[in-house]
Amino acid sequence: MPDRPLSGVRVLDLTNVLAGPYCSYQLMLLGAEVVKVELPGHGDLARGLGPEPELNAAGIGASFLAQNAGKKSVELDLKDAGDRALFEDMLRGADVLLENFRAGTLGRIGYPWERLRDINDRLVYCAISGFGQSGPMSQAPAYDQVIQGLSGMMSITGTSETAPLRVGFPVCDSVGGLAAALAIAAALAGRARTARGSYLDVSMLEASLSAMGWTVSNYLVSGVPPEPMGDQNATAAPSGTFDTADGPLNIAANKQEQFATLCRLVGREDLLTDERFADRDSRKRHRAALNEQVNAALRQRSAVEWEKLLSQAGVPAARILTVPEAVELDQLRHRGFLTDLAFPDGSGRRLRVSGNGVLVDGAPLRPTGPPPLLGEHNAELRHPATSGEPA
Repeated sequence: MPDRPLSGVRVLDLTNVLAGPYCSYQLMLLGAEVVKVELPGHGDLARGLGPEPELNAAGIGASFLAQNAGKKSVELDLKDAGDRALFEDMLRGADVLLENFRAGTLGRIGYPWERLRDINDRLVYCAISGFGQSGPMSQAPAYDQVIQGLSGMMSITGTSETAPLRVGFPVCDSVGGLAAALAIAAALAGRARTARGSYLDVSMLEASLSAMGWTVSNYLVSGVPPEPMGDQNATAAPSGTFDTADGPLNIAANKQEQFATLCRLVGREDLLTDERFADRDSRKRHRAALNEQVNAALRQRSAVEWEKLLSQAGVPAARILTVPEAVELDQLRHRGFLTDLAFPDGSGRRLRVSGNGVLVDGAPLRPTGPPPLLGEHNAELRHPATSGEPA
């Protein structure tokens, strides 16, 4: 397999469940060797999570399989003296240490940053937590739902009648993991220049607020609080979800020329001379009236027909798919987004896992193997001298 950007980098991954494993999955796809350091007999909590009880009982729950392909697993108890010595040996040869415990946990068991730096002064240590390692909320427990609420994200999800609503997937965990992966990659690049490691303190709350981009910055600049807009785009109109003859369609006619094209294609060029719809701000003010006219015209054809007509004419438009429909898109197949692997239990069942949407020199970044069974690499990593393989 050709070199990837992080080939030759070793990551010791102490993380559980989502934000941390999602981060290390990105690093693995980019070429790093990721070693999951798991509690003996238990492992990553996600091993027991997913919709199939049989897989959960076997320690390979779907939630674990989703983001742990291509990693190794070694069992270590960091409260055991022998395992601590082995862990410290592994630290000396590692490039990155990743954890997502509650703030300060690793320090309380004897591994604060100062100690880690003494063991390996080139180590990049990344700690992901809900609120960061310091501050009045640093010791508060946090899951994605909590961060969604505290960040203001839920307050702007839904409509004025239905908000606050939870985003339909654990977006704050994913954003926190991506922020950590970016910080780690940057720290490794910096280390190439300085020959020194770094301590990275990643707050899921802050990463989520940062990812909210315009929503937060517009308020900070203007003082106008954002409002829940449901399926409509606050920055333009007509831009949102519309009716067709057989189902909903997303249309984003955000530019003046896109609005003009939309009006022409739906046979409503008269809307272009209506003063209420003369420019972007006017259309936003009269969104309800405009949407009523656009919806009536769109109901004359199917979503598939409108998607093709509008897209070909330069107006962004697409149907709203289910997840099962989305993963079967020809576009994803063309780019190699999904990888087909063997199930780790040897059952012969096939496992499909996602990539990260990045092609390097035209090639998709794919997992190097299936997710590991708990302790699958104990012989290699706990007893490297007898395994015949490097630690």
